[in-house]
Amino acid sequence: MISVIRSSISAINAFGKKMGIIADNVANVGSEGYKKKEAMFKENPNGGVSVEIRRVETPGHTVLVEENDSMVPKELSNVDLTEEIPQSVVTKRYYEVNLKILKSGEEMLGMLLDIKK
Repeated sequence: MISVIRSSISAINAFGKKMGIIADNVANVGSEGYKKKEAMFKENPNGGVSVEIRRVETPGHTVLVEENDSMVPKELSNVDLTEEIPQSVVTKRYYEVNLKILKSGEEMLGMLLDIKK
């Protein structure tokens, strides 16, 4: 029972971090030269989840901008909203599921303690 609660808390923390990464990416979609970050989940030996954050180095779109009477290429961010928005919906759902699991585990633990009395 305790391991279920521990695993749910670990997953809630992991999905919270992933949602933060998605929010950073969306906030910087218009930032020149910004490289998006990605959250990768890894299973811990004790059954929990850890998050590895890495920067995606693929180049963003290049546009020509006029500077000092000449056209200069500028690299935009490599964030793609068509990837980020669906990921945020899926991440939110996983977060909610783990909250529900945590709540159910706490309720079952409470019932066990009530029976024990």
